[in-house]
Amino acid sequence: MKPLTEWLQKATGIPSELYSRLITTLMCILVLWFFRWLILKRVWKRTENSLTRYQWRKISNYVAFTFAFILIGRVWLEEFHTVTTFLGIVSAGLAIAMKDPLVNVAGWFFILWRRPFDVGDRIQIGDHTGDVIDMSVFQFTMMEIGNWVHADQSTGRIVHVPNGKVFVDPQTIYTQGWFDYIWNEIPVLITFESNWKKAKEILQQIATTTFGHLIPIAERKLKESQHEFIIHAPKLEPIVFTSVEASGVLLTLRHLCEPRRRRESTQEIWEAILEGFVGCADIDFAYPTSSTVTIAAKGKIVTGLAANPGEAV
Repeated sequence: MKPLTEWLQKATGIPSELYSRLITTLMCILVLWFFRWLILKRVWKRTENSLTRYQWRKISNYVAFTFAFILIGRVWLEEFHTVTTFLGIVSAGLAIAMKDPLVNVAGWFFILWRRPFDVGDRIQIGDHTGDVIDMSVFQFTMMEIGNWVHADQSTGRIVHVPNGKVFVDPQTIYTQGWFDYIWNEIPVLITFESNWKKAKEILQQIATTTFGHLIPIAERKLKESQHEFIIHAPKLEPIVFTSVEASGVLLTLRHLCEPRRRRESTQEIWEAILEGFVGCADIDFAYPTSSTVTIAAKGKIVTGLAANPGEAV
């Protein structure tokens, strides 16, 4: 390499030492890139799992970047005789000049160490909810759900969240925890004149038939989690609660469902309810209605309009 750098110095007038450093830097980058390419090629042959491939791609990228940072730093900053001294001075400078990025890097290490969530999890952090699709040193990326779209459906927007948010905002995890289900509630409002006991039996039967198969799985996961957490066992079976509203009897169906199937399960339940109520003449849904009644009082005609749903004047 020395003859080449001397020739370049004669041709351009630039010191050969600079060319030597440039060539060494280029060689370091090429070697690290080649080894990373070999590792990823082997991983791609051994597995087709997208999550495994993603993790290997990210880890190899971080390792290659770290080695490149250290090796190239040693090439260009020879006065730092030890890697420890070099990294110490760089860290001190970063702590002063780059406070927010440094907090994000610390958040990244926290996410890798504590694993509050991972790629593929559905989470809520602050005002943002979505599926985590990528994690990097400074931020993680979510595919947004909710907002103006109902029932946890995707909006199509990408949200980039700084890693430092894990230190200041609570994180709600949908798909990671002591079992892989959430509770969903469906309110069904019927009139006071309806046979509410019969309606409640129909709802209970629909819920048990539709979601009963989830109970054994949820019970097993609950028992496994009780070895690690202090959890008071909740009622896992579907249940229908009864309450009274101003315009009718409210029957609230509560059931377990998979986090990403809340809208589908709600639709399935409502279709079964509509089919179940269609042949019941003694069950009616409560909805906003009004009626006008003419009353003769002291020679005057008074007209009244019902103010509340299901209520007659």
